[in-house]
Amino acid sequence: MPETVTAFSDKPTGVPSLSENTFLRYLNFIALYLAQGIPEGMLLFGIPAWMAASGKTAGEIGSFAAVAGLPWSFKIIVAPMMDRFTYLPMGRKRPWVLFGQLGLMVSFVAMAFVPDPLNNLNLFMISGFFVSFFGSFQDVATDGMAVDIVPANEQARANGFMWGSKIVGTSASLALGSWLLNEYGFSASVISLSVCVGLIMLAPLLLRERAGEKLLPWTAGAASPETEKMKLETWAMIFKSLFKVFSLRNSLLVALVAFASQVGFNFIATLLPVFTVTSLDWTNQEYSNFFATASLIGGLGGMLIGGIFIDKFNKRKVMTWYCILFIALAISFVLLQQYWVEKWFVMTFMVLYKLLYVFSCIGIFAIAMQCCWKKISASQFTLFMTIGNLGRVLGAKLVGPLRENLSWEYCFLFFAVMMLAAIVVYQLINLKQQKKELLRLEEI
Repeated sequence: MPETVTAFSDKPTGVPSLSENTFLRYLNFIALYLAQGIPEGMLLFGIPAWMAASGKTAGEIGSFAAVAGLPWSFKIIVAPMMDRFTYLPMGRKRPWVLFGQLGLMVSFVAMAFVPDPLNNLNLFMISGFFVSFFGSFQDVATDGMAVDIVPANEQARANGFMWGSKIVGTSASLALGSWLLNEYGFSASVISLSVCVGLIMLAPLLLRERAGEKLLPWTAGAASPETEKMKLETWAMIFKSLFKVFSLRNSLLVALVAFASQVGFNFIATLLPVFTVTSLDWTNQEYSNFFATASLIGGLGGMLIGGIFIDKFNKRKVMTWYCILFIALAISFVLLQQYWVEKWFVMTFMVLYKLLYVFSCIGIFAIAMQCCWKKISASQFTLFMTIGNLGRVLGAKLVGPLRENLSWEYCFLFFAVMMLAAIVVYQLINLKQQKKELLRLEEI
């Protein structure tokens, strides 16, 4: 029997596609970034606090956080693969999003069955690595889908929603996961989070990228002419274009500021559970609840006004002021150490830090997108984020040696030094010059 070829049709097919509907675009990316926050909340915050409460050393906790964060540095390997290969009848990035989401759910289930994880750290770290791998895989595909689908005039607002929802997911998984961890044990906690990931998978499963595409391989639909035109035929085209745009001065500076910022951010993220549990005698549940609340406030602030700030004002100046406020916050925390015993004081620090953190990440995302060449934007944006994630790995790894050799005060001041380094780099970035360079590349 001859094979039936399905012709492309852009006529409405039930639920509007992402390219057609602004509300569904925001809803889809909010859901997917919420899913990204779930493993981050447990792996980078909840589990380190649990390990600290169980008597593990700062070095062991830092090693776990570093291994769990390492796959986020591999994104540049998979991004070109996603640009090069895909099943276009289901969309340019949607098949990869579904694969990453499914892998995230399965790897969570596998992690739940690690025997005696606190005394089996090597296997525990390996399982954490694979959870992060599929989380980062889904992240690359989601970012690529956003670059393809979200119009330029919606990018800053979309980044606010996306990053804010990720923080909400992080805080929710931290609070729920830690409560389940303490009440019902490690396996029940992680299995419950895998169920949440599975439910979120319904969003990309039911929403097409463009009208006329297939929902699933065996359903009706075909590749759209728009995605056919964006298809990159060879590896040489991908890497040659990526080299051209990334060798631009401002591209390198944006990569550098992303690296320096993320060193500081993940250093604090890894330091805080160790500091509060071992030095202030908090329980891991107290830390998780306080940090989850701070994260939720930061996430909601980012969703409501973070993108608007970056859209309305000069990006470079706004980011400089964010870094200045970070430095002032860290120095104030050190100078007022007599109040460290007061939980309200440390909680206030956490809330202010998380607000500035979310606003800063939205800004870094927006600046990175503005520096991208549309021809290769998915891979270029991923490279920016990969370099930032290398900084996250270094920041987590530095907790052990710095804490062994420095007091708590100097550890917090190290964060201020990293923000000062970011300020210096921001002064060198020229986004107008980058725009001119991108136009020149288009003419070549």
